[in-house]
Amino acid sequence: MSTFRDYVDTFDTESGYLNWAAFGPLSPSVREEVFADADLLGSGRPSSLSLVAERIGQAQELVAELLDAEADDVTLQPSSTHGLMHALFGLSGDVIASTAEFPSVSLTLERASTASDRTVAPRWITPDDGRVTPDTVIEALDDEVVALAVSHVDFRTGFRVDLAALRESIGADRLLIVDAVQSFGVIDADYSAADVVVGHGYKWLRAGRGSAFAWFSPRARERITPVLSGITGTTAAGLFVDELPAPAPSARAFTVSQPDTLAAGRLAIGVRDVRDAGVDSIEERLAQNVDTVIEIADRHGIEVSSPRERSRRAGIVALAPEEPARLAAALANAGVVVTARGASVRIAPHAGTDAATFELLDDALRAFGNETFISA
Repeated sequence: MSTFRDYVDTFDTESGYLNWAAFGPLSPSVREEVFADADLLGSGRPSSLSLVAERIGQAQELVAELLDAEADDVTLQPSSTHGLMHALFGLSGDVIASTAEFPSVSLTLERASTASDRTVAPRWITPDDGRVTPDTVIEALDDEVVALAVSHVDFRTGFRVDLAALRESIGADRLLIVDAVQSFGVIDADYSAADVVVGHGYKWLRAGRGSAFAWFSPRARERITPVLSGITGTTAAGLFVDELPAPAPSARAFTVSQPDTLAAGRLAIGVRDVRDAGVDSIEERLAQNVDTVIEIADRHGIEVSSPRERSRRAGIVALAPEEPARLAAALANAGVVVTARGASVRIAPHAGTDAATFELLDDALRAFGNETFISA
């Protein structure tokens, strides 16, 4: 894969799929490589096992490249929640987070606060529409606050926080912990404002479950105790018995056991594909496709609760119809796959979403509007 056009051509999902914020069907290149790796693991030969194990380093290097960071500071995790656990369970002090955060952030912070002998405490904020802005954060600051935990992109509305502005608002002495699941690989962001970044490959990277990572900056490692450090996170060079080595001085301290090499391979290929296509090109096409969804919703009189400014959004469009359940049913009947939750219907295209999918959405909303008019 060498060009953006090549990347777009790999989207072989059936038309109608608009649910990339929930799950990204595996790409052809990921499927091809994982089958090849599985065959190697099936041989049992040490050389084959070593070859597949190289995926771990490849994934770390590729993630680091997109983060503009050092590969040694990247750890592979079973999920983004695992990465957040390493960060939040190891803090001492108050951590600001929105009550509207995805549970990976809010529930993990709450569990960390109730863990034995830990002194981390949630400092909950409830901003308007769940949008975490510098003003809402500044209002909650005091000397007890040591960190802010925030999603780069809100999972419900697609609102994108301003990382640089949040860094400025909390100051240089506090940690900025970022969940980038809904942005990594599709938003050309500057993550240097953050101290911890976690992500997962099973959505926009099309790499499947288990393909997560967590990056810990040197400053974060100085302030976060590796309380969940496991057998792979010690100073020992190999297997150890009859001793209890200290946590490693590197980001490796924030690991529990050896990564799943198949998952590492999927992550490596998923990240490689977006790197080769160009994250900036992916973001531009995604922005165009989000514009198309908003235009279709506007044309049929469906309220959009997501931001309209490109700089304040990512790949999610939240619709707020008067009858969300009926709209969700109409979309499902038309073969359009979305996420319906409460009063909102979430639509999430990708850079490779085809014209036929937007036509299905347009037809479904038109039919929904006609039925609403007749019933009224």
